Amino acid sequence: MTPEVIEGDGVRLRPFRPDDVADLAAGCADPLNLRFNPGMPQPYTEADARWWVTEGAPAAWADGGAAYAIADRATDRLVGGAGIGQVVTPRRQAEVGYWVAPWARRRGVASDATRALADSALRHGFDRLELMTHAENPASQRVALAAGFRHEGVRRSAGQLRGGGRSDLLAWVRLADDPPGPAPRLLPDLPDGRLTDGVVTLRPLGPEDVDLMYRLHTLPEVVANQAPPVPPARSAIERRCRLAESGWLTGDIARLLILDAVTGEPAGSCGLSYTDVAAGEASLGYALLPAARGRGLATRAVRLLAGWAFGPAGVARLVAGTLPDNVASHRVLEKVGFRREGLLRGRLPGLAGTRIDDLVFGLLPTELR
Repeated sequence: MTPEVIEGDGVRLRPFRPDDVADLAAGCADPLNLRFNPGMPQPYTEADARWWVTEGAPAAWADGGAAYAIADRATDRLVGGAGIGQVVTPRRQAEVGYWVAPWARRRGVASDATRALADSALRHGFDRLELMTHAENPASQRVALAAGFRHEGVRRSAGQLRGGGRSDLLAWVRLADDPPGPAPRLLPDLPDGRLTDGVVTLRPLGPEDVDLMYRLHTLPEVVANQAPPVPPARSAIERRCRLAESGWLTGDIARLLILDAVTGEPAGSCGLSYTDVAAGEASLGYALLPAARGRGLATRAVRLLAGWAFGPAGVARLVAGTLPDNVASHRVLEKVGFRREGLLRGRLPGLAGTRIDDLVFGLLPTELR
């Protein structure tokens, strides 16, 4: 690539200039940028910024990549940086990266810049572009999706941690022949960020829900209906909550909290994940706190989740697995319209090498009550 100016929607990609040094230093010194870009010096000073402008960025161009300043189209002030690296010329493949200054966030700058840079790189002969994100950085994952990159998998220990150690990275890929526009998602966002019928509200699970989720999923009666019936470690619950948004964006699982819509008090949790993407089949599950039971909240929550699954999520068929003696769950599912479809003997792991039967219920869109 050559250091030409690229005009995007609301942003301009141009070479770095000496008068960018102050803004470059301020933007790169931001804690969020330092956290997810461990290769940046810390602290990041104006001396580091001058080195980048005079030596670092030119070296990137010399290696066959690109190093652009992201500038506001109206003022030409620097608001971030974007580049192409890890170039593999025989494969016509490279990696896209970016950062945005804190004063320019939540304006679509990252998505506009990444899309413009990817469009230019593909026009200049690249066939495959990769974008790597940390699992705990859902904002970058949303940028990847908005710029047309599709989730491809996990690169184990591909990332470095500041101070030592390794971390997994999520790989997002855009190909030259991918259709234009944002990448499709298996699990779209909830309309208005939540679902409600006025009695029950469902909202996405988040990092702030660790205490509640740990209390719920270590209750003896909840553990007894899990397979295997082993209470989770608190660290596992913490990770589940931290990565909940990422799991939603990658299409792995939608995790939600069940709330009393009147009081706002938590009542439990539920979730939905695809079991067979090609067939359009997904599975749902739920658990309630003791104080919320016997009030019909589980039925309402399952009905709300099923309605979203059959509507915006485009699911063609829902299944729910239960233990054969979990009569309360059977009643909830049947009230929503699920039908018993069969007993899968020994399908689930139990304790000490034993196996547990799984009673499966199914629901089609026309059967939702």
